[in-house]
Amino acid sequence: MPNEFIRLNSPGRSEQTLNEDYSSSHSDQTPCSATALSSATLRKHPNFPSRILRRRRDITVYLPPNYDEEPQRRFPILYLQDGQNLFDGATSFIRGKYWHVAETANELIAAGMIQPLIIVGINHADEKRAQEYTPTPSKKLGGGKAERYGRFLLAELRPFLESEYRTLPGAHNTGLGGSSLGGLVSLYLGLRYPEVFGKIAALSPSVWWGGRWIHEFARKEKFPVRPRVWLDIGTQEGARVVQDVRAFRDVLMAKGWIPGRELHYEEVPGGTHDEEAWARRVGPFLRYLFPATKATV
Repeated sequence: MPNEFIRLNSPGRSEQTLNEDYSSSHSDQTPCSATALSSATLRKHPNFPSRILRRRRDITVYLPPNYDEEPQRRFPILYLQDGQNLFDGATSFIRGKYWHVAETANELIAAGMIQPLIIVGINHADEKRAQEYTPTPSKKLGGGKAERYGRFLLAELRPFLESEYRTLPGAHNTGLGGSSLGGLVSLYLGLRYPEVFGKIAALSPSVWWGGRWIHEFARKEKFPVRPRVWLDIGTQEGARVVQDVRAFRDVLMAKGWIPGRELHYEEVPGGTHDEEAWARRVGPFLRYLFPATKATV
């Protein structure tokens, strides 16, 4: 972490000033290589500040292998929740168990199976994770701050990343994804802001939260455009959970989503609710959401 940023913790500095100084100090950030990433780069933005959420979090950005080689080219972008579980087993919830996102993206790009893209890992807020990742409070579990988290993404993080990296504009070039509660918040924000997020990856999403609140939200919402949705659940995650996700698929279909076109639904045989299971689905959902196309400059 740059010393310039550490010194910003002085009394009297506003969060707005923190954001401005954070952006200006990014030139001091040094790329860091991860295991098996000989041709790609991870860039870290530690302690990224948010005036909206009133807390900081680490952000990790994966850049495709050709990012520096093609300085005029812009790239699609995918925002993923629970960033500490994506790129490094040393930072994951269960040590050593992580999604292997960068390695998988590298392999698929090299094989010409997906578009080169930028992938952003957004670390969760530790004990505040359930608050930020749920759109409505639970009587027993609390929560319900997903709308505020969405404002952080749209008003603070996205502008910063668009100023620092060469991203392609438009919802069709912008994705959002996650698993469990991270899948729930990705569904909520993706359906809430389809003009921003045109692609959603929801792995084992907690659509049971709040008495299936998101089912009713989707039923009532009007969708002038329909994001492309990857929706899955493992068969070993519990019969009721499978039924909840299957029912949400039916809600989307009733709202006009067509399987095989805007919707991919899958019940993964033997799939469990953990990082190893989700890691095996990274390649498939990347191929579905970001299939290889003619390079866009």
